[in-house]
Amino acid sequence: MSGEPPEGSRPRRFRPRPLGETRLELLQRVLDAYGLVLVLILVTFVVTLTLPPEGWGGRVAAIAVAGLTAVIALTSSNVRVGRVRVASAAVVIAVVAGALAKAVSSNGLLGVAFIIDALLLTLAAVTILRRVVLAADVDFQTILGAISVFTLLGLLFGYLFLALGRLKGGEVFTGVPHAAARDYVFFSYTTLTTTGYGNLVPAGDIGQILAVLEMLTGQFFLVTLVAGLVSLWRPGARAQQGAAHRDEPRG
Repeated sequence: MSGEPPEGSRPRRFRPRPLGETRLELLQRVLDAYGLVLVLILVTFVVTLTLPPEGWGGRVAAIAVAGLTAVIALTSSNVRVGRVRVASAAVVIAVVAGALAKAVSSNGLLGVAFIIDALLLTLAAVTILRRVVLAADVDFQTILGAISVFTLLGLLFGYLFLALGRLKGGEVFTGVPHAAARDYVFFSYTTLTTTGYGNLVPAGDIGQILAVLEMLTGQFFLVTLVAGLVSLWRPGARAQQGAAHRDEPRG
């Protein structure tokens, strides 16, 4: 018996587009290489910004889509089925907590739901990051994985700020007594990228600590990981090596 792992357990890699591949097949390979994760992150971003969690629909939709994003990210990273099931159960708990929070008018339950989503997004980001760091070579999947982690960071910190807004019971941002969901997510991404427009300033120790932690995380990630991966990425290098190998004279 060979020591190679079973075919189904091998991690999927994005391969250079072969000759004759259709656009549909190319799209499928891109989605396999964390492309679907990026799409769901965008959907979560839009849903959170356009459907504020004050009502039934917006509340449940934002929590459910964020949880689904985390589950798909774990699935794309080929984690164990048991872990995916646990994550799926956590999503159900978060959705139920969000629905109950409206029924009993409890900001605490809603805060718990957002914390569960933030933890799931953190787990997804760490899982993808681990695969990116341990990748044997830098290919298209590795780059998409790094981008997925960076965008997930903004989303998970946004949900932490959302949870803080529901659990704190006071102002999360100075001079903004009733911040909307879009304010938390907007602040998260501007902090992650150190843009800092200055229209939203965290009030209190916890908010300031989260903001500093997000700024440091964003800068460390961009400067060390993403920049390094892009410098090492050689599009089409694997295809060129294969072509050169085929052209070698056979003895």
